[in-house]
Amino acid sequence: MALLLFLHMAVLYADTIKADNLLGLPKLSIPTHNSQSAEKIALGKKLFNDKRLSQDGTISCASCHNKQRAFTDGQKVAVGIRQQTGFRNAPTVVNAAFYQTLFLDGRVASLEEQALGPFLNPIEHGLKNKQQIVEIVKQDQQYQQQFAQVFNTADSAITAEQIAQAIASFERTLIAGNSAFDRYLFGRDRQALSQSEARGMRLFRRKGNCANCHEISGKDALFMDNRFYNLGVGFAKVNPQIAEFVKALRAGESAEAYEFTDAQRVELGRFNVTHIIADIGKFKTPTLRNIALTAPYMHDGSMNTLEEVVDYYDQGGEKNPYLDSAIFPLHFTDQEKLDLVAFLKALSSESYAGARRN
Repeated sequence: MALLLFLHMAVLYADTIKADNLLGLPKLSIPTHNSQSAEKIALGKKLFNDKRLSQDGTISCASCHNKQRAFTDGQKVAVGIRQQTGFRNAPTVVNAAFYQTLFLDGRVASLEEQALGPFLNPIEHGLKNKQQIVEIVKQDQQYQQQFAQVFNTADSAITAEQIAQAIASFERTLIAGNSAFDRYLFGRDRQALSQSEARGMRLFRRKGNCANCHEISGKDALFMDNRFYNLGVGFAKVNPQIAEFVKALRAGESAEAYEFTDAQRVELGRFNVTHIIADIGKFKTPTLRNIALTAPYMHDGSMNTLEEVVDYYDQGGEKNPYLDSAIFPLHFTDQEKLDLVAFLKALSSESYAGARRN
């Protein structure tokens, strides 16, 4: 039922999704507390693109999540107000509706929870609190009319929760499957992949162990598993002071105190959320869909090309006491590396600019 509703909304809001883009994707679950409507989606899109929702009027959600870059920004790390730089590579919003947790450390569990976070980040949008977000929205007469229509409320009753729901509703329309891979595996078009790409797919699923985390099932493929892993990326930044950081957190210090300001401590990753030692340096598995369009790579944007990423995995990551057991040298040949990169480039949806494979 949820998928039928979503497809109905897609017809009404054809700018965002077409039915054939769903090839290779599972059914989308719409939360009961935030049902979709064409009006709510349109409101969310406006909020997503509104630079007024930042301290100096220069940054919108779309600044770091640009449609022309498959909803990323092409930067090593996100750039916010006054050209400040953060510590995380901006992940794509495409197919984010399928994640069970959001942000690279998984600190929230829904798009609604995630939606307001960047507004309150002093580096990104730089707003003081949720009420400031609400006050900016209330000052716009068109927003007042739209919120009244969508939520059946007067302008004085607009809430931060409603703003988050509208943005999340728009983000749930950013769905893209229908890559060459999807047409090959799920559409049974054996001409959809080149010989090199097909060899790369076999490597991905077998020798490379890639599909252990970037999952492919018999019915669909999200290319992620909603889990967290230590690959060694960025670990050198935090390693010398791990004992000190762990002691401080366990003594009651809040990770939020340095979440946006300490380039070392943010490299603790999932540990900052769970305080479990085994989670040190772990980050969420990202989807690989549209990966050829979303460089640079890794949680810190430290790798510029897919070739660099493949080489890193081939070498077994960066050794550290918390390195995941699934990361070990793969001993790829040069041709196997070429084939694997070719396959990764075949994961781009044709609905996004630049999706043609090189």
